[in-house]
Amino acid sequence: MSDFNDQVIAEFRANGGRVGGPFEGAPLLLLHSTGAKSGAERVHPMMYRADGERWLVFASKAGAPDNPAWWHNLQAHPEARIEVGDGSGVETVEVVAHDLDGDERDRAYAAQAAEYPGFADYQAKTDRVIPVVALTRR
Repeated sequence: MSDFNDQVIAEFRANGGRVGGPFEGAPLLLLHSTGAKSGAERVHPMMYRADGERWLVFASKAGAPDNPAWWHNLQAHPEARIEVGDGSGVETVEVVAHDLDGDERDRAYAAQAAEYPGFADYQAKTDRVIPVVALTRR
């Protein structure tokens, strides 16, 4: 894990789910996934979009030509865990992941890009359709 991610994770946990820097004010969660090849636990901080009882995450990888490792991990092992917080504390939630498709995916991505224009930039940088993953409480 990168030093940057380690710092974000530590700050998230120390501040009840809130962090500064590039994530300041944005909804953030920590995704615990199982490595697709290694079987080792991985933790990734990422922005999410609340969607009723689900958390939507976006496999943007900043517009890279390939999907992020965490997306591959969820394809291999869809049962995962997240940490979410509101600034007053962090809750750990067991979740199951599934990709959104078609109009549902398109609406979710468009809403995220409208609120956080960086996501529109990410899609413009790549030829792939950026996956949107719904995390639902188990």
